Amino acid sequence: MKKNVHIAAVVLAALFSVAAAAETLQPGGTYYFGSFDPAMKPWSPGEGLNIEEVFKNYMYYEVVVDKAGRGITVNRYIQNARDRSDKYLIRPDGSLEAK
Repeated sequence: MKKNVHIAAVVLAALFSVAAAAETLQPGGTYYFGSFDPAMKPWSPGEGLNIEEVFKNYMYYEVVVDKAGRGITVNRYIQNARDRSDKYLIRPDGSLEAK
């Protein structure tokens, strides 16, 4: 019984951390999303995916935040193979600028 409660707590913590990641991306962090639209002003990453959801999707995006927190690298995956990679600067107004 205690083991089941512990497993449930770990699963809930993982779900809450994914939701928090969608709100604020931490410098040096890697996050996964089902869509990516760099034209949004201000840009918002949307709802994050956990690792199980990532591999179920035909296409997903990996967003890697640089250590300074001022730029991101966006890798697009199709059938779990990287299709393309783009770099963006995060502007003060929250929009993205292609490097």
